[in-house]
Amino acid sequence: MTAAGPIEINASTRYCAVLGHPINHSASPAMQNAGIAALGLNWRYLALDVRPDTLRAAIDGAKAMRFIGLNLTVPHKRLALKFVDDLDASAETWGAVNTIRFEARDARGEWQPLGGFSGDDPEEIRARGFNTDGDAIARALREDLDLRLLRGAGVLLLGAGGAGHVAALKLASEGVGSLFLVNRTMQKAEEIAAEIRRRFPRQEVVVGYPANSVDFMINATSLGLRPEDPFPFDPKQFRLQQARAVYDMIYRPAETPLLRAAKAAGCRTANGTGMLLHQGAKALEIWSGKTAPLEVMRHALEQEVDGK
Repeated sequence: MTAAGPIEINASTRYCAVLGHPINHSASPAMQNAGIAALGLNWRYLALDVRPDTLRAAIDGAKAMRFIGLNLTVPHKRLALKFVDDLDASAETWGAVNTIRFEARDARGEWQPLGGFSGDDPEEIRARGFNTDGDAIARALREDLDLRLLRGAGVLLLGAGGAGHVAALKLASEGVGSLFLVNRTMQKAEEIAAEIRRRFPRQEVVVGYPANSVDFMINATSLGLRPEDPFPFDPKQFRLQQARAVYDMIYRPAETPLLRAAKAAGCRTANGTGMLLHQGAKALEIWSGKTAPLEVMRHALEQEVDGK
């Protein structure tokens, strides 16, 4: 599918948005608007800075304005569990919401995506929460780090926020070998470890750094968004030479200080572009009911992030 020009904004144009804080680094609008145009939808996708204490009001406001849907990024994914009307099985499984679809009842009284209604929307609207991060991180690791099998791999995961929580559970569900969890607030890592032991009793999970090497390390923190940020791990407790590969969920800058150092240490490296692509494509499918134009979205994303 080739890229198409967007439909001119008019009184019938509908909106989607990504909510986060901060948000000015987001490449989602470029990717999603390219996909929306390729599907011939009269929609626009925005990026909106929303602080955590106003997240509920922002979701309610988008619902009132008949938005098609929302994406949620740092720091909203766990918080949003409390602010949606219904949870899809994906959000319940991974314990976080990164995609919201607004829905209305059809003539048979069944909930349907708001994007499928023409003319005046029904008065009753609900927000349904999904999570597309779990499958996206697994697919990105396989594709971008050439990891054919996640089962049995040793992993060091940095971060216990929304993305880190989902990644930990997904890796456990994939049957990785030893899973090491590290977070600035170690209690949060302990809570995730306890959840993993309860849900995946065969999974070996350790809170703290590995003494030996691991197959890959994942940065699920926001450290690296700013040039002055420190590394997301403690160099006194872990050396990059102990990781065969490093995946940084941050995609802008395209090469964080962590990835630069990891490359110099001889590690295979990848940034979060692949994860963003796959979670975003799935979100567009959830909203539209159509197959996402993956290559169109990939090209727009690469151009936005690093000018490819």
